[in-house]
Amino acid sequence: MQTRVRLAAAALLSLSVLATSACGDSEEEKASDSTSTPSTTPSSDAPVAPAGEECTADDITVEGDFGAVPTITVPDDCAPPTTLLSKDLVTGTGPAAKAGDTVETNYHLVTWSNKQVLDSSFERGETFPLEDLGNAPVIDGWNQGLIGVQKGTRRLLVVPPALGYGQGGGGIAPNETLVFVVDAVSIS
Repeated sequence: MQTRVRLAAAALLSLSVLATSACGDSEEEKASDSTSTPSTTPSSDAPVAPAGEECTADDITVEGDFGAVPTITVPDDCAPPTTLLSKDLVTGTGPAAKAGDTVETNYHLVTWSNKQVLDSSFERGETFPLEDLGNAPVIDGWNQGLIGVQKGTRRLLVVPPALGYGQGGGGIAPNETLVFVVDAVSIS
């Protein structure tokens, strides 16, 4: 008998909640509901982008001279770019690198999402030979972003996931934007 009474009470309570919610919102609640923006939850494997406009190359601060370990500061007040950004911080001399050339580089890599150094040939004390520029076995952001570089150039490259590691790998999180400072030590 007690079980039936409890079930009846639970059913009555559920019906009263449904009836109350069916009455609708007040005019004030309706007004605020119509101006609210639905929230979306990013997938757990995608770095969260700040709201607002995409960053430009000028929004990223790089300190240090050609040949020295750079300090890269990624801003917090703009979203990571969705296209490859390239900016010469120091302009070199001589012929521009073209497809098929070998570019001896020093580089420093910071990941956008956590603003941490992930890799640096500067810190290892050895350059990285980029052979067959344009078709080298590296990320597309490098094959595209280093065409035209001259010996002695320090270039900032901001590589979106589509031209980097995409879904991740090699210690890179999925959908990560990569920020490189690359020094072109020699071109042959």
